[in-house]
Amino acid sequence: MSKLAVFPGSFDPITIGHYSIINRALPLFDKIIIAIGYNREKAGFFPIEDRIALISKLFVDHAIIEVQSYTGLTVDFCKKVEARYLIRGLRTSADFEFERSVAQVNRKLLTDVETIFFLTEPQHSFISSSIVREIISHGGDPKEFLPPGLDISDLTSQKR
Repeated sequence: MSKLAVFPGSFDPITIGHYSIINRALPLFDKIIIAIGYNREKAGFFPIEDRIALISKLFVDHAIIEVQSYTGLTVDFCKKVEARYLIRGLRTSADFEFERSVAQVNRKLLTDVETIFFLTEPQHSFISSSIVREIISHGGDPKEFLPPGLDISDLTSQKR
């Protein structure tokens, strides 16, 4: 049985913190699906198709990484793709409390799924997609908060 993990999130946009967690998870799994959740109650800043393209380009040299979008419960997506592991990043103690509750519910809904928590690197602990979106929406340069080589200039010109 292969070790398939799902890293769910909005990745709107992917940050250097997400990037770090994915790179640290690479040696632990046979395959990682970066799963971009679609929430109909929440309008995305960047279209899902653009997020998929950007993340796919970032990890083009890593054959074990796949990027997909999904709707519905994350555990249902895990069941569909036969993933046994969920990857989650923790920046703060508040993140831990929230993620612990979600992990326990997920485990109750799908006993075959195990949540693996990664602590963010200290230098990334304050970075969130929300902060990056705020910087972009006000014309700031988000480059230092994004993965190396990520060029969102084509997208950001549409948001200003």
